[in-house]
Amino acid sequence: MTEETVSGDQQLLELRNRIDNIDAEIANLISERASCALKVAKVKKATGEDALYYRPEREAQVLRRAMERNSGPLTDEEMARLFREIMSACLALEEPVKVAYLGPEGTFTQQAALKHFGNSAKSRPLAVIDEVFREVEAGAVSYGVVPVENSTEGVINHTLDNFMNSNLSICGEVELRIHHHLMISDVTRPESITRIYSHAQSLAQCRKWLDAHYPNVERVAVSSNADAAKRVKGEWNAAAIAGDMAADLYGLKVLSEKIEDRPDNSTRFLIIGTQQVPESGDDKTSLMVSMRNEPGALHDLLEPFRRYGVDLTRVETRPSQSGNWTYVFFIDFTGHRDTSGVAEALKEVGDGASDLKVLGSYPRGVL
Repeated sequence: MTEETVSGDQQLLELRNRIDNIDAEIANLISERASCALKVAKVKKATGEDALYYRPEREAQVLRRAMERNSGPLTDEEMARLFREIMSACLALEEPVKVAYLGPEGTFTQQAALKHFGNSAKSRPLAVIDEVFREVEAGAVSYGVVPVENSTEGVINHTLDNFMNSNLSICGEVELRIHHHLMISDVTRPESITRIYSHAQSLAQCRKWLDAHYPNVERVAVSSNADAAKRVKGEWNAAAIAGDMAADLYGLKVLSEKIEDRPDNSTRFLIIGTQQVPESGDDKTSLMVSMRNEPGALHDLLEPFRRYGVDLTRVETRPSQSGNWTYVFFIDFTGHRDTSGVAEALKEVGDGASDLKVLGSYPRGVL
């Protein structure tokens, strides 16, 4: 054994010992943090404070600070994910968060729920968006996760329509980078694929790739990507388009990776609940406005936002349920409903509208 080999072995031993010591420090600090979380729960119960154990604004602030302190080599997103799991586990000691999401298991909505609440939350898949709203309204779960818009295919109208008849608030948002993969089962013959299953939105997001690689194959729209993954388990001539979680959950082999037409393909999800969220320091607000059907109505709606310097990030129009040829505007903007400028703009818009409902002010999505 050469001197260089001995020196290298010694360096490895020293580094591994250092890692062991760091791991012990991390474990002790996590335990200390968990103990503090339990004390917080006891203080809340003793003082009779409203038992809102999950505080969206507080968690957003913690994650932002974790990323601000990050000096690498881990990315900010990876650092935020690690802190999210620590917070999720600590919160479960106080009161596990119950979350409903648009299922079934293996969907991108489940992935969004895990990204926002962590793996220690108790999550429940539901078949349709309406059921997610109903479960939260009934108090069976504390929060729901529903998709609201995709960067390629646009807004999910069914989610917006549910807000017209609901008193729920938006408590948060999640933006998820969407990667679609073509996957097959262990009985599939790749050269004999005659149909490809996926959700209609996913098929649309992969249209150009499919035209180029499988132009003559039948494209079958199903209720979800997870449903598509389940269907191919017993079909030798079928494939599915879905995400990593579905491939892992249903034991499928990825034949082609990242087949979405746009590499920046993302979907935004909303966290719905019953609480009003205080300011976090970096917030968004969503509202629903009905205007009188008269000339200049749209100008009158938008003018106060311009005058008070409120940055609108999205304006969508949906047919009103109160009559033909009347419309409801869904508006997102930067800022909290209680901040100066925003509050004044909302008052002026409300004075000129036939109806205005603030759907919620909530922390801007963290990565």
